[in-house]
Order: sequence, then structure tokens, then C-alpha cells
Amino acid sequence: MPLHLAIDPDSATAPYEQVRSQLASQAREGELPTGFRLPTVRALAQELGLAANTVAKAYRTLEADGVIETRGRNGTFVAAAGDAAEREAASAAAAYARRARHLGLGHDAALAAAVEALRAAYARED
Repeated sequence: MPLHLAIDPDSATAPYEQVRSQLASQAREGELPTGFRLPTVRALAQELGLAANTVAKAYRTLEADGVIETRGRNGTFVAAAGDAAEREAASAAAAYARRARHLGLGHDAALAAAVEALRAAYARED
């Protein structure tokens, strides 16, 4: 199964973010199945014409998000990320809800703030 990534050098989106978002999307959509072995940082950087540090930053972010996992010298693989990502998102949402309530925000105001933050975050991907 070949890996399909395209980097747009003219995009306002940083190259590491382009790598991160494409890999995350392909893993989420099942185009990259759980257990799929990703190329090494150096190999992917060379293939995409990017610096190794750029790909390494994308891999670190994806690993922190639970999308991929590094198994030492065995390589980097697509993780069974759905559960981990959903648990982390639920934890972050619960922390936000506690904080919003502590600040005295009502349900509607807290929800509006969360919706606006999501809208802003996801608009960056377009």
C-alpha cells in the first residue's frame, strides 16, 4: 500500500502541518490501516523534498496525538488511534467544561466558546 502525500510549497500551511494533517486524515479514514508501517523520517523527508526535522516534527505531533506509534528500531506504525484520540478529546472536553463552570460561564456561553474554537481550528485545514 503506497503512501500518498503531497506538499504544496506555496501553501500558507507549514509543511510539517501538511504532513501531519494528511497522515492523520488518511489514518482516520482507514486509507492507512492500523499497523501500517510508515517510512522512516529520513526516507519520507527525502521522498517529499523536506528537511528531516520537518517530518520528525510531524511524526512527534502525530505520536503525541495517538495517531502513530514508534516501536523503537522496528519502525513507526499507524496506531489504533480512534480509541486513544477519543479518550484524550473527552478528557480535554471535561477539563474545559470544569474550567468554564469555574469561571462562571453558563452552558450556552461555554458551548459557544467551544464551537468557535473548533470552527477556528478546523478552518485552518481548509
